Amino acid sequence: MTSNEQIAKLTKPPLVSAEEWQKAWQEMLVKEKEHTRARDALAAARRRMPWLAVEKEYVFEGPQGEVSLLDLFEGRRQLVLYRAFYDSNVYGWPDHACVGCSLGADQVSHLSHLHARDTTLAYASRGSQENIARLKQRMGWEKIPWYTITDGFDKDFGVDLWHGHNVFFRDENDRIFRTYYINNRGDEAMGSLWSYLDITPLGRQEDWEDSPEGYPKTPRYKWWRWHDAYGNEDAKLAKTIDDAMVTLKL
Repeated sequence: MTSNEQIAKLTKPPLVSAEEWQKAWQEMLVKEKEHTRARDALAAARRRMPWLAVEKEYVFEGPQGEVSLLDLFEGRRQLVLYRAFYDSNVYGWPDHACVGCSLGADQVSHLSHLHARDTTLAYASRGSQENIARLKQRMGWEKIPWYTITDGFDKDFGVDLWHGHNVFFRDENDRIFRTYYINNRGDEAMGSLWSYLDITPLGRQEDWEDSPEGYPKTPRYKWWRWHDAYGNEDAKLAKTIDDAMVTLKL
């Protein structure tokens, strides 16, 4: 059956006037807002999850050699670590990683915005660094830090048989805590800045969020920058951006 034949067999929704369509959209908007509020409440509950201290030392292989779990933070406070499947026993090897993991990697947004919220995203798999380097170049994933698992990390954190995002926090004494874990269909929504921040213990760190007392917060929109402007914008540029936000009533 051709695409046109399939479309022709669809039971299509009713056709309505512009006024009726607007009314239907307004009714749907109520549900959309309920969904948004429920999503915000879920993120707030995640920020109140208990933490699990990571007592064991883990060793990964990176482009420059052996690194620890602490090194994966790259000096930032939070780490979102995705377990991808890229190894000789995965379909597509050696040209491709797992189809689902690859789809996820294609969705990863520019990491500078995450970094501005003191958060690092990294991938880890059982593939060698030599093969990972080729894969990243082939697929255009150079922006994603990608490490090789060398020990029992994947089994200890529930990602030896299935993909998943583990979230970690580094405190002022460089102690590491596991704060959250998401997998299965939860993974399919990952890739955007907001989806990552909403599973971290500090969240988006904006003043509208329901976070525990003392958590870092800044006015919404005020911290946003072009991805090549973080860290090097001067006072004049920052004021220009802030003025633009006021003009737009953001």
